[in-house]
Amino acid sequence: MGTEPSAPPRGWSGAIGLGVVFGGLIALASTVAIGNAWAACGVGNGPGDGMTLLLLGPLIRVAAAVPWALLRGMPGRRHRGAALVVGLVFTLWLTWFLVTWLGMPDSYPAPSCPGNVPPWWPDFIPA
Repeated sequence: MGTEPSAPPRGWSGAIGLGVVFGGLIALASTVAIGNAWAACGVGNGPGDGMTLLLLGPLIRVAAAVPWALLRGMPGRRHRGAALVVGLVFTLWLTWFLVTWLGMPDSYPAPSCPGNVPPWWPDFIPA
């Protein structure tokens, strides 16, 4: 009598939803930044680059959504603040890695971009 839980368990539905949202944001930001870097440095041929980015978008979204869902689903149940901080650090790292790895290829000679770094890239962020 009166021993009911204070809140019903949410399960994995909230974790998957959070992963889908953050995965979509990371995919959108990464593909836009990669496309801008390719356009600024003259990499590729325009329409083919758009198709490449359209195919990369869902892959990036899944690669970003799974860790968010795991963080929220496992340790995030007890340590929400720590899971959020780790998730945000992972998000920033993944976006930086994708843009510098895919958006600034070392093997492509780009006369308009010294060192294959676009002119809009901030100097304080390593490329």
